Order: sequence, then C-alpha cells, then structure tokens
Amino acid sequence: MTKPDVMMLSPMRAKAMEQLEAAYTLHRYDLAEDKAALLAEHGPKCRAVAANGHAPLTRDMISQMPQLELVACSSAGFESFDLVAMAERGIRLTNSSPALCDEVADTAILLMMAARRGLVPGDAYVRSGDWAAKGPFPLRTTLKGKVLGIVGLGTVGQAIARRADVMGMDVRYWNRREKDAPWTFVADLRRLAEQADNLVVIVAGGEGTRSLISREIMEALGPEGLLVNVARGSVVDEPALIEALRSGALGHAALDVFASEPDVDPQLTALPNVTLFPHHGSGTVETRDAMSQLVVDNLAALYAGQDLLTPVDLSGYLPQEARA
Repeated sequence: MTKPDVMMLSPMRAKAMEQLEAAYTLHRYDLAEDKAALLAEHGPKCRAVAANGHAPLTRDMISQMPQLELVACSSAGFESFDLVAMAERGIRLTNSSPALCDEVADTAILLMMAARRGLVPGDAYVRSGDWAAKGPFPLRTTLKGKVLGIVGLGTVGQAIARRADVMGMDVRYWNRREKDAPWTFVADLRRLAEQADNLVVIVAGGEGTRSLISREIMEALGPEGLLVNVARGSVVDEPALIEALRSGALGHAALDVFASEPDVDPQLTALPNVTLFPHHGSGTVETRDAMSQLVVDNLAALYAGQDLLTPVDLSGYLPQEARA
C-alpha cells in the first residue's frame, strides 16, 4: 500500500520518527541540499507538514503544496509560519501546548523562586567560601502574599496560576479577553504591572505581541519588581529591558527566552540582576517525547478523518470581512 506523503520541515524525537517513517513517505526538507527542488517535486503530493515552530513556512512554500490541509507543529509557538496564508487557504494547525503545559509552568515558578531567593548567587556564595568568610547570605524576599501578574491566561498561564495559588500568592492576570477563571482580571496591562510584585509573561510570539512588554510596562513594574519571561524573546523589548535593569527602573528579570538565541546580548548576560535559563522550559525527555507524539497523533487523526487532537484557531488571522 502506498504511504501518504508528508513534508517534514523539522526532525522529531526518535520514538516519533520511527512511527512517522513507518506510516508515511517523509520528504526531508530539513535535510535537503536543494530545498527548492525537493519542494517543487514533492510539495504537490503532500496533505500535511510536520515541523516545529522555529522552521520557516512561507507563503511561497505553502503555494507549492496545493493539497496541504494540516501543519502539525511539535512546539507551542508557531510564529515562523505564515499564518495569514494558512488561514486564507483553510489549512489547519495543531501544536503541542497541552504536552508542555506543566513543564513550562514549573519553569516559570522555578525562575521566579530562583530570582527572589537568590539561588544562583547563593550557590556561588557557598562555593566561593564567602559564607564562612563573610557570614550569612543576605535575606531575600518572600513570594507568599505577593501579587503575581500573569500576562496571558492560556493553558500554561492557568497552570502557573494554580501553582501560585498553592504558594499563597495573589494572582491577577491580563488577557486579550477576560476568562471564566477564579483569578482577578485586569483589563489594562500597565495597571497590572503597577499592581504586581512579580510579572510572568506567557503569551504567543509573533508580530501581534512584539515588544508587548515595553519600557512603560517595565517602569510600571518598578525597581522592586521581577519580570519573568517564559514566552518568546520577541515579546519583551530587550534593549529597553537592558536599560531598565541597568538603571534600576526594573529590579530583576528571570528569562528563559531571548531576542537572539543562542547568541544572547552580552550587555544582558553581564548584568547582575538577571537569572538566565537557555530556552529550556519544556526541556525534559518525557515532555519533548510527548510534544513529538502529538505530531504523530494529529497526523494519524487527519488521515483517519477524525477530529484533530490539539487544533489552533487561525480565524483571527483572516481579514475582518472574511471572518464568520
């Protein structure tokens, strides 16, 4: 029996690759020396694309796949795809948010606690002998009872909120629309930043959220405030962040994502009031396997004529007149 053709823009984890290779004829765009030739030859046969959110999927590439129905993405973010072109064509998208939800939420809490309790400098204090030479490590700030502002109350944002509830924090959130959720909705992002002791950013990347966390928001968070970013580097105005941290307008930042990865701006890494993590929010074997498995399972659903497991609504990328 002839196997369906799938265009692969990014590799998956080994367990997922075994399943994909058994079920489909994979056209490895990611490995091709002549990508244009591979796309021209095999693109017209493909009903599906397998990729992660860092692989470009342009309007031109989409135009060369006239049968394309689904882009199955192994990451939560997908800002490298031309979503307008996909929406215009009615091409569906799936991502891996449910698989990485808990891991990224844990990372947000990890970064917030590490920054507030001084985990990294505390480790250095013990290793250097300063504890013995200089006495006890300076006291830090508690999280219990403090206001946690969450920017984006999607799947991961709600998981962060639930964890913060257990920690005794006062959780408030900003979202483009108010959610049916037990936490306090603050409609104005600047106002949330003014109220918050700690601000966690967990919105989608892309042009719609570029520099959402601006100088104004950082200054509203203030010299005692902590900014945690587990979203995308593009969401924070990084030059403004560096200046705010340097000047003291913002107290501290704890970052899993950066404007330029992995070549992080040395002006940022040189600052003492940042806690850094190498875009590893979902970085466990179990979670990365589960993320790739969702690509396998969504492709299987497509070819079986079943409902997709983790669909993403692209209707917002259509022109206003084309929306239902």
